[in-house]
Amino acid sequence: MRIAVVTESFLPTTNGVTNSVCKVLDHLRAEGHEAMVIAPAAGSPREYAGFPVHEVPALAYRQFPVGLPSPTVQRLLADFAPDVVHAASPFLLGAQAIASANRLGIPAVAIFQTDVAGYARRNRLGAATAVAWRIVRWIHEGAELTLVPSSASMHDLESAGIPRLARWGRGVDLVRYHPANRLDPLTADLRARLAPNGEVVVGYVGRIAPEKQVERFAALRGIPGVRFAIVGDGPSTPAAKRALAGMPVTWLGRLGGPELAAAYASFDVFVHTGAEETFGQTLQEAFASGVPVVAPRSGGPIDLVQHGTNGFLFEPSDDEALRSWVNLLGRDAALRARMGEAGRRSVLGRSWQAVCGELVGHYERLSAAASARLS
Repeated sequence: MRIAVVTESFLPTTNGVTNSVCKVLDHLRAEGHEAMVIAPAAGSPREYAGFPVHEVPALAYRQFPVGLPSPTVQRLLADFAPDVVHAASPFLLGAQAIASANRLGIPAVAIFQTDVAGYARRNRLGAATAVAWRIVRWIHEGAELTLVPSSASMHDLESAGIPRLARWGRGVDLVRYHPANRLDPLTADLRARLAPNGEVVVGYVGRIAPEKQVERFAALRGIPGVRFAIVGDGPSTPAAKRALAGMPVTWLGRLGGPELAAAYASFDVFVHTGAEETFGQTLQEAFASGVPVVAPRSGGPIDLVQHGTNGFLFEPSDDEALRSWVNLLGRDAALRARMGEAGRRSVLGRSWQAVCGELVGHYERLSAAASARLS
């Protein structure tokens, strides 16, 4: 098949959208498909996985390049003549790609990855929330299929009247993120740095931005025998450091590759504080590493965390419950071990190969339907 991937985010910008797009491209290359990428101008590589990468004009917003509509998009799609257009987290650039695909008679798949309702609540947008949903509906109505990552997202989009929905989760690297990494010298060295006296390590991995609410780790202040590790960076880093001042926190910055795998393996408990996750990829990576998770009962974590089995869920506004669950896990090594094993089991069927194979199945179905309409 020939797939045109139009993404609102790509390398060198790193986030959930970029990571998913790269995994899809890796799979397409491994399976012998052809692809190209259209992305906002941000200094992207000229190719990825052997596929050409085309940049279009962009402007910067909150440290992210935002792709602008450009006549180049339709020309690139027409020249490449794909079987399917894959619009990753479509906004301005993705909306144009979907519209261009419709004009060219090419089916488009839209990947929903933004918690519009949560963003509106956090920013107290009030009446503007309805406008935001109208924009989302306008974008996604043009797609032949919208793939959503969680039951919470499915409910939100159904309530907004968006048609043609299906579930598609995210994969996890079960080899890179593995409990055996605890025996790696890299992990041992990091663990000695994070917990020099054998303390319990409570960790977080992700962007440090307003929606992630890393400042809520302050609710864990004073839990005995616990130290904290924060992996990531972002615009809220100064505010988070002020909120957690005086706590035993090690700020590790952005990590990747073996260093990130070692960080997960060095944790005893993984805590996610943000309530606006449409999926929760870092939760899956923690589970793959054999680490129990504490997360809000909101969005993607609802589908990933089996309360009382592989971790605990707390009501998004309940800092006392957050503290209580972390305190319980911090005191009970046997419980951590059982939940960590359950977490690993819960993601064994979610390799990127399996998840991307499911995605290609959607491509094939839409391409076949488009061919049938033309015959």
